[in-house]
Amino acid sequence: MRSISTVHDFFMRAGAELNLYHAGRRVAPCPMSTLEAFENQQLAWPMPWQGQARLACVFTLGDMTDPIIWFLALPLDEQGYLTPAPRDAFLQRLLETLGHTVETLQSSNATTKGMSQADNLMKDNPLAFTPSLHHRAMLHAQASRDLERSASEHLELVESYLLDGDLQHWQALGLQGLADFVARLDTAQATQLAARLPALPIAVLHPLCYCLEQRVLIEVLTEALRRRGERAAREGDLETLCACIRSVGASPQDSVSRWYTELLDDANVCGPDVLAALAARGWEHLEDATRLPRFLERAAADERVDFTALVRDLAAIPRLRLPILMLLREAPPASDIKHRLFESRAKDTL
Repeated sequence: MRSISTVHDFFMRAGAELNLYHAGRRVAPCPMSTLEAFENQQLAWPMPWQGQARLACVFTLGDMTDPIIWFLALPLDEQGYLTPAPRDAFLQRLLETLGHTVETLQSSNATTKGMSQADNLMKDNPLAFTPSLHHRAMLHAQASRDLERSASEHLELVESYLLDGDLQHWQALGLQGLADFVARLDTAQATQLAARLPALPIAVLHPLCYCLEQRVLIEVLTEALRRRGERAAREGDLETLCACIRSVGASPQDSVSRWYTELLDDANVCGPDVLAALAARGWEHLEDATRLPRFLERAAADERVDFTALVRDLAAIPRLRLPILMLLREAPPASDIKHRLFESRAKDTL
């Protein structure tokens, strides 16, 4: 009987009903094939975050009625591949806690009692992590939608407020209601929301943006968010500008890419916070022969930016790693980029 050597193997052999989600750089569905290839060292993690592959595992076993959610942060090496030892230690503790051999685990589907004990294991598990409030809300919202379960009790009030309510009466809105609204947002609702976006109070706009950044939006909504962001830039409201920048990052429209280009070209706007927002949520728009070098130039020229940390974070993304390394290698000797690289090397030798 083949032993269980990966998280993927565990869930498959246990007969789990499983939904996987990326839970780091973005909250998004994660195919099981991605986890399998990653654990077999065939794939670098596509959405690394802080040197980890962050996963939300939403699953049921046997006669469970309510799903269990595990938040796992698997360590990555410098090239974005799995560092297997911590994963192996987790699996060993998991199987010991269940009290099953591989054979009985496969035959019994891991009883509800056993899995309850395994869930308690996550409370002192070094691979467990606690998502941010916005990430957790979106994970619950997406999982409820995908499992065809009811949304939270807060959704109705949020829908009424965002689509046709009095915009001054926002105090009773809940974050989970905003997340449920975004997870279930359809084209008609997105169009209505775009029309009301200019008048939304900041107290609603910010958490709404942090939910919207997790999904692809239609263009009428991304354009409304861009205009709200441009207004914030004119008013000197940096927090709202960055929230709007982040909110459209997952959306692939050319209009979003053009806005990002305009931001990078504007020395008065493109400071550390804007660069951080672009890198954290809009990294796919940096996969461009013009924007990526411009981004690196801006980051290198601003002494307030931790250039080394920012570059390492972006270079961990598989699709950006080679282009970034080439740009760093080919930067002119007198450029800010080369100066920052020499500065970083000097610090490393101290």
